[in-house]
Amino acid sequence: MRRQQITKAVIPAAGLGTRFLPVTKASPKEMLPLVDKPLIQYVVEEAVAAGIRQIIIITGRGKRAIEDHFDISFELEEILKQTGKEHHIPGLRRISEMADFCYIRQSQPQGLGHALLCAKHLIGDEPFAVLLGDDIIDHSTPALKQMIDIYERTPAPIIGVQEVEDSEVHQYGIIDAAQTIDELHKINHLIEKPTKEDAPSNLAVIGRYLLIPEIFEMLEKTKPGKNNEIQLTDALNDLAAFRTMYGYQIKGNRYDAGDKLGFLQATVEMGLKNPSLGKAFKAYLKGLSL
Repeated sequence: MRRQQITKAVIPAAGLGTRFLPVTKASPKEMLPLVDKPLIQYVVEEAVAAGIRQIIIITGRGKRAIEDHFDISFELEEILKQTGKEHHIPGLRRISEMADFCYIRQSQPQGLGHALLCAKHLIGDEPFAVLLGDDIIDHSTPALKQMIDIYERTPAPIIGVQEVEDSEVHQYGIIDAAQTIDELHKINHLIEKPTKEDAPSNLAVIGRYLLIPEIFEMLEKTKPGKNNEIQLTDALNDLAAFRTMYGYQIKGNRYDAGDKLGFLQATVEMGLKNPSLGKAFKAYLKGLSL
Protein backbone atom coordinates (compact mmCIF):
# COMPACT_ATOMS: atom_id res chain seq x y z
CA MET A 1 0.00 0.00 0.00
CA ARG A 2 1.32 3.40 -0.95
CA ARG A 3 1.99 5.39 2.17
CA GLN A 4 0.55 8.90 2.31
CA GLN A 5 0.36 11.42 5.11
CA ILE A 6 -3.10 11.74 6.61
CA THR A 7 -4.16 15.39 6.54
CA LYS A 8 -7.95 15.17 6.11
CA ALA A 9 -10.62 14.20 8.61
CA VAL A 10 -14.36 13.70 8.29
CA ILE A 11 -16.64 14.46 11.23
CA PRO A 12 -20.22 13.24 10.63
CA ALA A 13 -22.57 15.64 12.39
CA ALA A 14 -25.90 15.28 10.61
CA GLY A 15 -27.62 13.05 13.18
CA LEU A 16 -30.81 14.11 14.90
CA GLY A 17 -29.53 13.66 18.45
CA THR A 18 -32.74 11.95 19.56
CA ARG A 19 -31.20 10.69 22.82
CA PHE A 20 -31.03 14.31 24.00
CA LEU A 21 -34.49 15.49 23.02
CA PRO A 22 -35.96 17.99 23.68
CA VAL A 23 -32.72 20.01 24.03
CA THR A 24 -31.65 18.95 20.53
CA LYS A 25 -34.97 19.93 18.93
CA ALA A 26 -33.45 23.23 17.77
CA SER A 27 -29.79 22.92 18.86
CA PRO A 28 -27.23 20.48 17.39
CA LYS A 29 -26.10 17.74 19.75
CA GLU A 30 -22.54 18.51 18.72
CA MET A 31 -22.87 22.00 20.23
CA LEU A 32 -23.82 20.79 23.71
CA PRO A 33 -21.41 22.50 26.12
CA LEU A 34 -18.88 20.27 27.85
CA VAL A 35 -17.58 22.59 30.59
CA ASP A 36 -16.57 25.59 28.44
CA LYS A 37 -16.44 24.20 24.89
CA PRO A 38 -18.96 22.48 22.63
CA LEU A 39 -18.49 18.73 22.16
CA ILE A 40 -17.38 19.04 18.56
CA GLN A 41 -14.56 21.43 19.43
CA TYR A 42 -12.88 18.76 21.58
CA VAL A 43 -12.93 16.42 18.58
CA VAL A 44 -11.63 19.08 16.18
CA GLU A 45 -8.82 19.95 18.58
CA GLU A 46 -7.88 16.26 18.82
CA ALA A 47 -7.71 16.04 15.03
CA VAL A 48 -5.60 19.17 14.71
CA ALA A 49 -3.22 17.95 17.43
CA ALA A 50 -2.76 14.78 15.35
CA GLY A 51 -1.67 16.76 12.28
CA ILE A 52 -4.99 17.09 10.46
CA ARG A 53 -5.18 20.24 8.34
CA GLN A 54 -8.56 19.92 6.63
CA ILE A 55 -11.75 19.19 8.57
CA ILE A 56 -14.78 18.05 6.57
CA ILE A 57 -17.96 18.28 8.64
CA ILE A 58 -21.07 16.50 7.38
CA THR A 59 -24.03 18.57 8.52
CA GLY A 60 -27.79 18.53 8.07
CA ARG A 61 -30.86 20.60 8.66
CA GLY A 62 -30.64 22.72 11.82
CA LYS A 63 -26.85 22.47 12.11
CA ARG A 64 -25.97 26.05 11.17
CA ALA A 65 -24.61 26.71 14.67
CA ILE A 66 -21.67 24.38 13.95
CA GLU A 67 -20.59 26.44 10.95
CA ASP A 68 -21.02 29.68 12.89
CA HIS A 69 -18.91 28.37 15.76
CA PHE A 70 -15.90 27.69 13.56
CA ASP A 71 -16.29 30.94 11.62
CA ILE A 72 -15.06 34.43 12.49
CA SER A 73 -17.73 36.62 14.11
CA PHE A 74 -16.81 40.20 13.25
CA GLU A 75 -19.91 41.53 14.99
CA LEU A 76 -19.03 39.80 18.25
CA GLU A 77 -15.43 40.98 18.04
CA GLU A 78 -16.55 44.56 17.55
CA ILE A 79 -18.82 44.37 20.59
CA LEU A 80 -15.98 42.93 22.65
CA LYS A 81 -13.75 45.82 21.60
CA GLN A 82 -16.41 48.38 22.49
CA THR A 83 -16.99 46.85 25.93
CA GLY A 84 -13.31 46.50 26.87
CA LYS A 85 -13.32 42.70 26.55
CA GLU A 86 -11.04 42.40 23.55
CA HIS A 87 -8.83 39.93 25.48
CA HIS A 88 -11.34 37.26 24.41
CA ILE A 89 -10.70 37.86 20.71
CA PRO A 90 -7.44 35.85 20.26
CA GLY A 91 -9.06 32.75 21.75
CA LEU A 92 -12.08 33.12 19.49
CA ARG A 93 -9.89 33.64 16.42
CA ARG A 94 -7.92 30.51 17.30
CA ILE A 95 -11.10 28.43 16.93
CA SER A 96 -11.64 29.51 13.33
CA GLU A 97 -7.96 29.29 12.40
CA MET A 98 -7.28 25.78 13.71
CA ALA A 99 -7.81 24.16 10.30
CA ASP A 100 -9.44 24.59 6.92
CA PHE A 101 -13.12 23.77 7.42
CA CYS A 102 -15.43 22.38 4.72
CA TYR A 103 -19.12 21.64 5.15
CA ILE A 104 -21.26 19.18 3.24
CA ARG A 105 -24.97 18.87 3.84
CA GLN A 106 -26.38 15.35 4.09
CA SER A 107 -29.89 15.85 2.78
CA GLN A 108 -31.29 12.74 4.46
CA PRO A 109 -30.07 10.85 7.54
CA GLN A 110 -29.11 7.61 5.79
CA GLY A 111 -26.47 6.35 8.17
CA LEU A 112 -22.77 6.75 8.84
CA GLY A 113 -21.80 5.04 5.60
CA HIS A 114 -23.83 7.48 3.54
CA ALA A 115 -22.37 10.42 5.47
CA LEU A 116 -18.86 9.32 4.47
CA LEU A 117 -19.92 8.93 0.85
CA CYS A 118 -20.94 12.58 0.89
CA ALA A 119 -17.25 13.47 1.38
CA LYS A 120 -15.87 11.24 -1.37
CA HIS A 121 -15.18 14.09 -3.83
CA LEU A 122 -13.18 16.00 -1.20
CA ILE A 123 -11.13 13.01 -0.04
CA GLY A 124 -10.05 11.90 -3.50
CA ASP A 125 -7.39 9.18 -3.44
CA GLU A 126 -5.99 9.98 0.01
CA PRO A 127 -6.22 8.05 3.28
CA PHE A 128 -8.31 9.93 5.81
CA ALA A 129 -9.54 9.96 9.38
CA VAL A 130 -13.08 9.74 10.68
CA LEU A 131 -14.00 11.04 14.14
CA LEU A 132 -17.45 10.76 15.68
CA GLY A 133 -18.36 14.00 17.39
CA ASP A 134 -19.92 12.50 20.52
CA ASP A 135 -16.98 10.25 21.43
CA ILE A 136 -14.72 12.25 23.76
CA ILE A 137 -11.39 10.56 24.50
CA ASP A 138 -9.10 12.09 27.13
CA HIS A 139 -5.39 11.20 27.09
CA SER A 140 -2.09 13.06 27.08
CA THR A 141 -1.51 11.72 23.55
CA PRO A 142 -4.62 12.44 21.47
CA ALA A 143 -6.41 9.28 20.39
CA LEU A 144 -6.10 10.06 16.69
CA LYS A 145 -2.40 10.80 17.09
CA GLN A 146 -1.94 7.35 18.66
CA MET A 147 -3.57 5.79 15.59
CA ILE A 148 -1.65 7.87 13.06
CA ASP A 149 1.62 6.89 14.76
CA ILE A 150 0.65 3.24 14.19
CA TYR A 151 -0.40 3.94 10.59
CA GLU A 152 2.98 5.47 9.80
CA ARG A 153 4.60 2.16 10.79
CA THR A 154 1.84 -0.09 9.47
CA PRO A 155 -0.04 1.65 6.64
CA ALA A 156 -3.39 -0.15 6.64
CA PRO A 157 -6.95 0.73 7.66
CA ILE A 158 -7.14 1.06 11.44
CA ILE A 159 -10.23 1.10 13.63
CA GLY A 160 -10.16 2.43 17.17
CA VAL A 161 -11.34 -0.10 19.76
CA GLN A 162 -11.58 -0.38 23.52
CA GLU A 163 -12.51 -3.20 25.85
CA VAL A 164 -16.05 -3.16 27.22
CA GLU A 165 -17.85 -5.31 29.75
CA ASP A 166 -19.42 -8.49 28.39
CA SER A 167 -22.81 -7.09 29.39
CA GLU A 168 -22.25 -4.12 27.05
CA VAL A 169 -21.17 -5.82 23.82
CA HIS A 170 -24.72 -5.65 22.43
CA GLN A 171 -24.38 -1.86 22.28
CA TYR A 172 -21.35 -1.83 19.96
CA GLY A 173 -19.74 -3.16 16.84
CA ILE A 174 -17.36 -5.91 18.00
CA ILE A 175 -14.23 -7.11 16.23
CA ASP A 176 -13.18 -10.70 15.66
CA ALA A 177 -9.38 -10.52 15.91
CA ALA A 178 -7.18 -13.22 14.40
CA GLN A 179 -3.82 -12.01 15.66
CA THR A 180 -2.76 -9.63 18.39
CA ILE A 181 0.51 -7.72 18.79
CA ASP A 182 0.38 -5.52 21.88
CA GLU A 183 -2.58 -3.15 21.31
CA LEU A 184 -2.87 -3.96 17.59
CA HIS A 185 -5.37 -6.62 16.49
CA LYS A 186 -5.64 -8.04 12.97
CA ILE A 187 -9.34 -8.02 12.15
CA ASN A 188 -11.12 -10.98 10.56
CA HIS A 189 -14.50 -9.30 10.54
CA LEU A 190 -16.83 -7.11 12.58
CA ILE A 191 -20.20 -7.93 14.09
CA GLU A 192 -22.68 -5.14 14.70
CA LYS A 193 -24.25 -5.28 18.19
CA PRO A 194 -23.99 -9.03 18.84
CA THR A 195 -25.49 -10.79 21.80
CA LYS A 196 -23.17 -11.64 24.66
CA GLU A 197 -23.14 -15.25 23.49
CA ASP A 198 -22.34 -14.39 19.85
CA ALA A 199 -19.67 -11.77 20.52
CA PRO A 200 -16.23 -12.98 19.33
CA SER A 201 -14.47 -10.63 21.78
CA ASN A 202 -15.11 -7.69 24.05
CA LEU A 203 -13.20 -5.25 21.82
CA ALA A 204 -15.72 -2.62 20.82
CA VAL A 205 -15.43 -0.21 17.90
CA ILE A 206 -15.41 3.41 19.07
CA GLY A 207 -15.62 6.60 17.08
CA ARG A 208 -12.13 6.78 15.52
CA TYR A 209 -11.15 5.37 12.13
CA LEU A 210 -8.25 5.65 9.68
CA LEU A 211 -9.56 4.63 6.28
CA ILE A 212 -8.33 4.30 2.71
CA PRO A 213 -10.14 5.51 -0.44
CA GLU A 214 -11.20 1.95 -1.35
CA ILE A 215 -13.82 2.22 1.40
CA PHE A 216 -15.91 4.39 -0.92
CA GLU A 217 -16.17 1.58 -3.49
CA MET A 218 -17.34 -0.73 -0.71
CA LEU A 219 -19.89 1.82 0.52
CA GLU A 220 -21.28 2.32 -2.98
CA LYS A 221 -21.94 -1.41 -3.19
CA THR A 222 -23.46 -1.64 0.30
CA LYS A 223 -27.21 -2.06 0.27
CA PRO A 224 -29.23 -0.01 2.78
CA GLY A 225 -30.24 -1.95 5.85
CA LYS A 226 -32.35 -1.09 8.88
CA ASN A 227 -34.02 2.34 8.64
CA ASN A 228 -32.76 2.54 5.04
CA GLU A 229 -29.26 3.33 6.34
CA ILE A 230 -25.94 2.43 4.74
CA GLN A 231 -23.90 0.82 7.49
CA LEU A 232 -20.15 1.50 7.66
CA THR A 233 -19.67 -1.87 9.41
CA ASP A 234 -20.91 -3.72 6.31
CA ALA A 235 -18.46 -1.85 4.08
CA LEU A 236 -15.60 -2.46 6.51
CA ASN A 237 -16.28 -6.19 6.43
CA ASP A 238 -16.11 -6.11 2.63
CA LEU A 239 -12.85 -4.17 2.80
CA ALA A 240 -11.37 -6.60 5.34
CA ALA A 241 -11.97 -9.43 2.88
CA PHE A 242 -9.13 -8.23 0.65
CA ARG A 243 -7.19 -5.68 2.71
CA THR A 244 -5.39 -6.20 6.00
CA MET A 245 -7.25 -4.21 8.65
CA TYR A 246 -6.35 -3.59 12.26
CA GLY A 247 -8.11 -2.68 15.45
CA TYR A 248 -6.02 -0.50 17.74
CA GLN A 249 -6.76 -0.35 21.46
CA ILE A 250 -6.87 3.36 22.14
CA LYS A 251 -5.36 4.58 25.38
CA GLY A 252 -7.38 7.08 27.38
CA ASN A 253 -10.69 7.65 29.13
CA ARG A 254 -13.51 7.49 26.61
CA TYR A 255 -16.89 9.12 27.21
CA ASP A 256 -19.99 8.44 25.15
CA ALA A 257 -21.16 12.03 25.28
CA GLY A 258 -24.04 11.20 22.96
CA ASP A 259 -25.62 9.43 25.93
CA LYS A 260 -27.02 11.44 28.85
CA LEU A 261 -25.12 9.51 31.52
CA GLY A 262 -21.91 9.56 29.49
CA PHE A 263 -22.31 13.29 28.97
CA LEU A 264 -22.70 13.85 32.72
CA GLN A 265 -19.65 11.69 33.44
CA ALA A 266 -17.60 13.65 30.93
CA THR A 267 -18.79 16.94 32.42
CA VAL A 268 -17.73 15.95 35.93
CA GLU A 269 -14.32 14.54 34.98
CA MET A 270 -13.41 17.25 32.48
CA GLY A 271 -14.65 19.86 34.93
CA LEU A 272 -12.33 18.52 37.61
CA LYS A 273 -9.41 18.76 35.18
CA ASN A 274 -10.22 22.33 34.15
CA PRO A 275 -7.41 24.64 35.43
CA SER A 276 -9.70 27.51 36.38
CA LEU A 277 -12.65 25.51 37.73
CA GLY A 278 -11.25 22.21 38.96
CA LYS A 279 -10.31 23.15 42.51
CA ALA A 280 -13.60 24.90 43.32
CA PHE A 281 -15.62 22.20 41.56
CA LYS A 282 -13.89 19.47 43.56
CA ALA A 283 -14.66 21.29 46.81
CA TYR A 284 -18.30 21.59 45.75
CA LEU A 285 -18.58 17.88 44.95
CA LYS A 286 -17.00 16.92 48.28
CA GLY A 287 -19.59 19.00 50.06
CA LEU A 288 -22.54 17.25 48.48
CA SER A 289 -24.63 14.97 50.65
CA LEU A 290 -24.93 11.83 48.54
